[in-house]
Amino acid sequence: MPVMGRILGLAFATLALGACASIKDHRGYLVDQALLDSVMPGVDNRVSVERTLGRPTFVSQFGRQDWYYVSTNTRQKAFTRPQPKEQLLVHIVFDEKGNVAAVERTGMEQVVKIDPDGAKTPTLGRQRTFLEDLFGNIGQVGAPGGAAGGGGPGGPNGS
Repeated sequence: MPVMGRILGLAFATLALGACASIKDHRGYLVDQALLDSVMPGVDNRVSVERTLGRPTFVSQFGRQDWYYVSTNTRQKAFTRPQPKEQLLVHIVFDEKGNVAAVERTGMEQVVKIDPDGAKTPTLGRQRTFLEDLFGNIGQVGAPGGAAGGGGPGGPNGS
């Protein structure tokens, strides 16, 4: 029986260490540095950029029709959310004729960590309790001067 206990202990230790391993993942554009370096301002246009780099991750919706290629490497430990570890954002600016005006690259300095303030969303106005929300309109519906207008003269159109 001591052999069985050792085997179970070894199996448990193996599972526990396996749970501590991190998961690496890639999201977005697969970067080929040689292809990125081949895009030249003043030489390339939208068609040549699409043939070289492929379709962009997204296109700006307002103003100039700039193209963006986003590549993110994440790492996730057991029972946690994925965290970005590396990021590359390639911003291709086109002029009004559709030629490349600039190629800008940024990295992790553009990543913002948003930390919500607890489980509540702050709102303007009065703070009401659950019971006030539940029973707050009792006696209000149909009262004179209320939204339903039940106590005033005339019909629903004010006549």
